Amino acid sequence: MVINTPRGPDPLIFVPRQGKPQLLFILLHGEAASPEQLFPLADAIKQAFPMSMVVLPYAFESIMADDGSATDGKQGIAGYHWIDPIGLQESNYAGRVEQKVPLLIRQIREIQERFGLEGQQTALAGFSQGASMALEASQAEHGLAGRVLAFSGLYAKPPVSVPPATVLHFFHGASDQQVSVDQVESTLVRLGELQGDATLDVASRIGHELHDALIKQAIVRLQTCVPLRSWEDAMNALEQRSSGNGNNTLH
Repeated sequence: MVINTPRGPDPLIFVPRQGKPQLLFILLHGEAASPEQLFPLADAIKQAFPMSMVVLPYAFESIMADDGSATDGKQGIAGYHWIDPIGLQESNYAGRVEQKVPLLIRQIREIQERFGLEGQQTALAGFSQGASMALEASQAEHGLAGRVLAFSGLYAKPPVSVPPATVLHFFHGASDQQVSVDQVESTLVRLGELQGDATLDVASRIGHELHDALIKQAIVRLQTCVPLRSWEDAMNALEQRSSGNGNNTLH
């Protein structure tokens, strides 16, 4: 196998058929894979949000199979990886992710600037290792994205802060043997302690996979979930209005 570390292929970009994009979705595939892994999610997003732009980057590191192709991961570790997979262990995973996160942030900012879209118009979604990259990027640079959708993945290391203007959505299979539901639930507790805005949806009898049930639930979350900060702003405005009305005197 040959390891290629220079900049990989250009991202796959889907834009609305008409008009300027109003939303930006950046989808990060898992380890030993390629953007095609997330085509089902991309299709669902394009259908639900026709004025959105969907970008699927290739990960930074590629390992080629003996035939010279980057496969979908069915032959060991051949494919694209966000971090160097050679010698990867639990003890060095977080450090390798931290090393690559600035590259991802720069790529996201370049896309936002190129198409005139802000962080609150941006959603990051990732599967497995891609989920870790999305979560860590949003934590490293607050305001990078308004939402993060983490499928079958967690932070590379326990969070010590949360982006105040970002909603974090976790989607997980109950039978996931790679990242247990217990780990995800513990993370949600920690995010609550940090006053983060996070949700968790768990699908029964589903393992470590980007299952259609999880994709459908992600669309529901995107369409119906009101950010906690918006709810708090509305409640504060209502309280201020009530306080103002309390000063009125009835005659």
